[in-house]
Amino acid sequence: MRYIVDILAAGSWSKESAVDSFTADYEGRHRRRASLALQSGERVMLELEHPRLLREGDGLKLDDGRLICVHALPEQLMEITAHTPLHLLQLAWHIGNRHLPAAIEAGRILVREDHVIAEMLRGLGAHVHHIEAAFDPEGGAYAQRHHDHGH
Repeated sequence: MRYIVDILAAGSWSKESAVDSFTADYEGRHRRRASLALQSGERVMLELEHPRLLREGDGLKLDDGRLICVHALPEQLMEITAHTPLHLLQLAWHIGNRHLPAAIEAGRILVREDHVIAEMLRGLGAHVHHIEAAFDPEGGAYAQRHHDHGH
């Protein structure tokens, strides 16, 4: 079995160089150690020191040099919108206070389906729509993300 020796952040490598792909939902992409089934049927081993979310477009470099492209499988989500940007920030605070994985965008927040959370958000005046989309939530303060902050 081949091993993954590096994870290349989405946008830092050419997807055209991928020879295979790995597709999974959020749970299947948030791993520390797992045997991953590729589209071709081959299995490769992921072994990390800490759990990490494999994001849409990330590249998995194998020990033989091949590159595998990660794809996020669409799943049932709630799209949360608000009346104003301040209201959306307040809703984000309530979601974060419950330690829920969330994808935060300029005009909406995406979280996984949960009827209790949906009712709470509606009670706070949120608009909650049920959608199917890939879920690529924020990684948290200590997650390994590659951002250029101009330093």
